[in-house]
Amino acid sequence: MDKFRMIFQFLQSNQESFMNGICGIMALASAQMYAAFDFNCPCLPHYNLAYGLGILFVPPLVLFLLGFVMNNNVSMLAEEWKRPTGMRQKDPAVLRYMFCSMAQRAMIAPAVWISVTLLDGKCILCAFSTSVPVEKLGNLSYTGLSEKEMKRILARIPCKEIYDGQQLIPSEVAIRYLRCISQALGWCFVLLMTMLAFLVRSLRPCFTQAAFLKSKYWSHYIDIERKLFDETCTEHAKSFAKVCIQQFFEAMNKDMGMGHPHLPEKTPSEAGEEKEKLLGITDQGTMNKLLKSWHKCKPPLCLHQELFQNRNGWAGESQPLGPVSLPKREIIAYYSRV
Repeated sequence: MDKFRMIFQFLQSNQESFMNGICGIMALASAQMYAAFDFNCPCLPHYNLAYGLGILFVPPLVLFLLGFVMNNNVSMLAEEWKRPTGMRQKDPAVLRYMFCSMAQRAMIAPAVWISVTLLDGKCILCAFSTSVPVEKLGNLSYTGLSEKEMKRILARIPCKEIYDGQQLIPSEVAIRYLRCISQALGWCFVLLMTMLAFLVRSLRPCFTQAAFLKSKYWSHYIDIERKLFDETCTEHAKSFAKVCIQQFFEAMNKDMGMGHPHLPEKTPSEAGEEKEKLLGITDQGTMNKLLKSWHKCKPPLCLHQELFQNRNGWAGESQPLGPVSLPKREIIAYYSRV
């Protein structure tokens, strides 16, 4: 259990490794899902195409959306996109970088599904069985069939047990023809995805290195800032609840006249530590105001000016991006007073 806990803590601390692991698991899951999928072509002229293309494209769409749902940065991207500008400018390049990073990871599982499906060939065989060129592969002497009847016979090619058109075209010939096309498309798709991944991962930083580094840095900053704010709120909530419960028991002890008139007094260090954790926020209204202010008006990313003298001096000004953010205790203390 200790090893699993260490692995889980490492993945939590390294967001990129965690998301890469999730993408790998989803890719393997998509391949296993296709292997376990019971493919049943309807073998009907008007349904084969819809069924085959549906199996080819609908599951990848679901896996793509699941890739976004399982990414913890989706809510962070939406929050950064919709937040009021306040004292901090929004950088569209950072938002694009975050979205592209999530989209690249979310596309891995759909790409694996489409590749496996095309290489297997069942979907293409079902979808385009009525499009087999009978004049090239079939028996031209077999006449007397209407176009509707011919499509009905060709639609049964994927279903060997009910196919009755061996005199028109052998089923093995049609199956080999369609599977050859499907596998060719599958390898072309794999080559295309590999080339795109190479271009995105290797060539993009070479042409826009400065913009790439800036977008990557501030994307990581937004993620770290959100985590630190959540951790600070969690610590404050624990301290707030502890002090509130202690005050409740002390009040009940006095009201009920219990046999212990005085509870053990806290040492100055313990009292000072609890007061420090509260950061001056000692009531519900102040905390609600702080959270609302954090959402509406995050502090500017600049540490080289006096930030706590005049808040109105920031309003409407374009602030340059600084190297680091405000310390979280100073942020909490400031928003408790505004």
